[in-house]
Amino acid sequence: MTIDSRQVAAAMLQAVPFARTLGFQFVEVAPEAQGSVRAVVRLPDSPATHNHVGGPHAGAVFTLGETASGAVVMAAFGHLLDRATPLAVRAEIAYRKLALGPVLATARLGRPPAEVIAELDAGERPEFPVRVEIATEEGKPTSEMTVIWTLRPN
Repeated sequence: MTIDSRQVAAAMLQAVPFARTLGFQFVEVAPEAQGSVRAVVRLPDSPATHNHVGGPHAGAVFTLGETASGAVVMAAFGHLLDRATPLAVRAEIAYRKLALGPVLATARLGRPPAEVIAELDAGERPEFPVRVEIATEEGKPTSEMTVIWTLRPN
């Protein structure tokens, strides 16, 4: 699988204006083993996104994780947009530690893309998880998130 990281980033920033508002930076969108995909998105440190204790607001962190998961979905299934619409179905996040400074969300597809596409080809509406680790730039984990996505046939 070939992934154009810049194209995925541009598509995400076009489709999700709130990601532009928060200043997200797409660090990497890359293939992994068995056709899977990884995306890394960065939230710069800014007083405009801080909470009452000086770290990034929980809403900004949630949006960062959801955006990273969306980049994974676009990279893995963007070629199917003419016949299916990707939608986030539900999400769960656990805030483990206060993050200070810039944070990175690393998202990974939780099922092989071929399985998901086979379900879509069979007329089903597949669901699949995208797992996200959110950490400081030094690599200290601060939050964990799972977003369940679907491909709704058009």
